Amino acid sequence: MRSAFSSAHSNNQKHRFSEPLHLTSGTPWKVILKYALPIMLSCLLQQIYVLTDAVICGQTLSADEVAGVNDTFALTFIFLQFAFGCTAGFGVITANRVGLGDKAGVRRSFATQILLSCTTTLVLSTLSVSLLPWLLRLINVTPDNMGVYRAAYSYCFVMFIGLVAQMSYNFICTILRSVGDSVTPLVFLILSTLLNIGLDLWFLIGFRWGAAGAAIATVLAQALSAAACFVYTFVRYPDLRLKKEDFKVTKADITSHLRQGLPLGLQFSVLAVGIITMQGAVIRFDLQPDGRMVAGNPAQNGFGAANKLVNFLMVYFNGLGSAMVGYNAQNYGKGDYARIRKGTNQALVIMLIFSVLCTTVGLLLSVGGAYQHIFLSADKISLESIRYGNLYLYADMPLYMILGFLIVMRSSVQGTGRSEFTLGAGIAELVSRVLICSFLPGLVNGAPTNAFSSSTAFYTLCLGDPGAWTLASLVLLYPYIRYILREKYPI
Repeated sequence: MRSAFSSAHSNNQKHRFSEPLHLTSGTPWKVILKYALPIMLSCLLQQIYVLTDAVICGQTLSADEVAGVNDTFALTFIFLQFAFGCTAGFGVITANRVGLGDKAGVRRSFATQILLSCTTTLVLSTLSVSLLPWLLRLINVTPDNMGVYRAAYSYCFVMFIGLVAQMSYNFICTILRSVGDSVTPLVFLILSTLLNIGLDLWFLIGFRWGAAGAAIATVLAQALSAAACFVYTFVRYPDLRLKKEDFKVTKADITSHLRQGLPLGLQFSVLAVGIITMQGAVIRFDLQPDGRMVAGNPAQNGFGAANKLVNFLMVYFNGLGSAMVGYNAQNYGKGDYARIRKGTNQALVIMLIFSVLCTTVGLLLSVGGAYQHIFLSADKISLESIRYGNLYLYADMPLYMILGFLIVMRSSVQGTGRSEFTLGAGIAELVSRVLICSFLPGLVNGAPTNAFSSSTAFYTLCLGDPGAWTLASLVLLYPYIRYILREKYPI
């Protein structure tokens, strides 16, 4: 069976690696891995974005500025993830129509997503900039610590203004992956990464623009890459060249996309709220009883460095998860439910292998705080920063298998159009993480937490992650059993 979409070269050339994959045929695990590999590499490069900013910021900025950038990750995450979640949900509709072989339907889905993405970006940018001072107070970043506050504010402001660039890039990549092309997004992400590195060096070292410079570099690199990727897509894929009539979207088109996109966007944002709660709780471990921060911000910097390592190792999980969305969505559109079950179960085995390998690497890098020498300059590394960072790793890494199961289940269920369950899992993560981070450290410490609290109190804070993964996995067991193992799909 031929793919519903083909490139301008496919009619006169043999199949190439960069051609769209036929996700509805072939041995499931082989197809999934071939499709997932470029996505994994893309996720790796996205982490290099973060790594580049962290390394250059860590080597050039003050401890207060580094803490400000680290503290705001969760804030930018909440809005970016809502946007990215929406585009991922929209992509399920596109992949369904690819599986059906409906070329006109794919173009109409493309056009619908352009309209919805523009609206979403405008609303999110306006909302995020307007709420920025309040959001910073929410995570305990206030003008009382002016150095941290200024860095956090300037970094967030630029990232929020630049949401259009970041969403545009993610949007076009989702379209390409929906039609089975996971290679082209990788190629343009390489371009974006190289641009980001060059602009980081230029803006931070050459111009000394501080935290704002790191954000400007990221936004500008993604804007240029998104524009180039759009042009390439229209040239390479004639079937994706939109016509005037494609923009005559119906209420049904909008409703179907929102039904998939909004729950996933909300799920991603809900996850970010939980992460904000955790970040705010971490900051309290750097506060003295009089409200002043301790020198060097060891809890924030140690936790921030460890968190970057965790996110770096998760690229394999996220890459395989993203692949399962496209794989299940195309096969769902085709109506091949047995293939969905087989592919999902094989993906779980692959994820188990990944989780064991990542756990081993993470624990090895914890020895002597080796990972902190990657993400922080020597003057920001201390026995205290290593203590805080390693406690986070010791809480998370041994339970990576639960995270792997969660990601495969969430993505597989999403690919079958059951977005209500992925939203439910996200809410479960939020509840678990908020309850653990807000109350457990204080209970263990016997008093409100601060810079003089025990290591045990900080360790219980870090249990917010595995606790959230466990509860969310339990929520997803139901749709996995009913809609995948038993193949109970709607007609």
